[in-house]
Amino acid sequence: MKRRVMIDCDPGIDDSLALMLALSMEEELEVTGITIVCGNSPVDMGAANAKKVLEHMGRLDIPVFKGAARPLEREYVDALDTHGRDGLGESFLPDVAGYDQDMGAVDFLEKTVKEGPCSVIALGPMTNLALLYQKNPAAFAQIEEIVSMGGNFRSHGNCSPVAEYNYWADPDGAALVYEAMANLGKKISMVGLDVTRKIVLTPDLLEYMKRLSPDRGKFVEKITKFYFDFHWRQERLIGCVINDPLAVAYFADRTLCEGTEAYVQVETEGISIGQTVVDSMGFYGKHPNALVLTATDPVRFFSLFFGRLLGLEESGLDLIPALVKEVGR
Repeated sequence: MKRRVMIDCDPGIDDSLALMLALSMEEELEVTGITIVCGNSPVDMGAANAKKVLEHMGRLDIPVFKGAARPLEREYVDALDTHGRDGLGESFLPDVAGYDQDMGAVDFLEKTVKEGPCSVIALGPMTNLALLYQKNPAAFAQIEEIVSMGGNFRSHGNCSPVAEYNYWADPDGAALVYEAMANLGKKISMVGLDVTRKIVLTPDLLEYMKRLSPDRGKFVEKITKFYFDFHWRQERLIGCVINDPLAVAYFADRTLCEGTEAYVQVETEGISIGQTVVDSMGFYGKHPNALVLTATDPVRFFSLFFGRLLGLEESGLDLIPALVKEVGR
């Protein structure tokens, strides 16, 4: 069944790939709008990058709304070292003029959830969602579902030994959203590093994409080259981890990931700032406020990712299993 969804993001290379996937899933998703939060890139840059992706996809009809320019409490720290000076892999694509919105992201979120069932795929820090809760808890409660790319359980962090960037960048926002969901008796789907680290776009996969669809493949190559180089410098990884598209894919197909229900608390201070403390053993005795994803199938993900982005039948992508083998383990 087709579901209405808002995508809250901070483009960002992998955010851009996630937007491309979401816009290619027209049978499953009706993207009502894109809200931008400061994170990988500053909010103005993120909004500009979202419009660049929309132009490539021929979907400038989808509105982009600027949101929080700083975290709730802590100082803003971008991730341009990871995503390039333009936030889009130093592709320096031309800006898209116009298509600006007078309404802010939080007001758009509030308005949209009042109009009918709508979910949020949160691909960046959860500042906009936290601000919505602070402004109008009743409107926040009307969000049908939140799928968040963020956090980690058994996997190590990516910006500290214990923290994933999105929650580290605004731990107070993330903590507030998880607490709010607990109070509502709802669960966030936490698509964290335990599963996203297994989604690695390799040079072979990229070359396969270019062979199947030169135009789409070259666009992906242009925005990911910096990302490939970053992962090699930092991790000696031949390929790049594309975290955010898995959150979109999981929202559309729940069989892609498995996990465990648990109460999750986000640390807001000290050496462990941004850490997701997952009470998988029930020490707190609290009702679960999250489904923490712990396993995924990279072959099935890339079959879906390629199939939708390139407009091909998944059954025809016969090289995917061989190209994904052993990646991300």
